[in-house]
Order: sequence, then structure tokens, then C-alpha cells
Amino acid sequence: MSDYFEEMGWTPLDDGEAPNHLIQMARFLRDYGMWELLGEDAKLPPPASKNAVETLPEIKIEPSETKQCPVCLKEFEVNDKAKSMPCHHVFHQECILPWLEKTNSCPLCRYELPTDDEEYEMYRKEKKRAVEREKDLEYLHNSMFT
Repeated sequence: MSDYFEEMGWTPLDDGEAPNHLIQMARFLRDYGMWELLGEDAKLPPPASKNAVETLPEIKIEPSETKQCPVCLKEFEVNDKAKSMPCHHVFHQECILPWLEKTNSCPLCRYELPTDDEEYEMYRKEKKRAVEREKDLEYLHNSMFT
């Protein structure tokens, strides 16, 4: 099992290294529900990372498939090339690539691709960890009182 520092991708302070007090203040505000009051949680997600976009599988539309692109609503033609997201939604390349240059999520289900923005990735990790903590607390509560 990994420790807290490994899980969060952090390293302990070196000898003589001072902590970043701005980060501590931001965590304090977030932990006590004040971060939302500042509007910091309302930021739009950054674009998907270039590597994630480049590695999206390109598929060829087969004659047996009758699908349409969810963005432009045009039917795929046989032998068209399309991009498939990890959530298995399929789009024309000319429809999905401009979208992913603006945001990192699938336009249909909001599945998030990785980004090049370290701050946003840290925010995502913190959000995921908060959900896990809630589940752990609920499990602990239920195990104690049932």
C-alpha cells in the first residue's frame, strides 16, 4: 500500500526547505468549503494532452455499421475514418479534434482524457481522492453500526 506522499505524487520537504504557504492556504480554504465561494472550482477543464489526442485509435467504418457522428449528426459513410474515444464513442476526426483542443472530455459522457496541465491533474486527483474518502467513511460507519 502506498503512503500519502506517493498517492498524492508529493515528496517530503528536504532539510532546510520551506513549505509553500500559498498551497497550504488553498488547501485550508478547500477543506473548509471556502474554495467554492472564491469561484476557483468553476474553472473550465483545459484541453486534452497532445499525446492523448494522438493516441486515440482511428477506426474505419465498416459496411455493417450504421452510426452517426454525435457532433455533426451526419451518418458515417462506409470506409470513413473516425476517432474512437476510450469511452467507445465515435466521432469524425474533423469534429472531435477541435473539441479536444478546447476541453479534455467526451462531448457525450464527459469522460476525461489526461491533460498537460499539472494543476488540473492535481485537482482531478484530489477530487477522486475526496470521493474515495467519502466511500471509506460510509463503509466505516456502516461497519460500526450494522
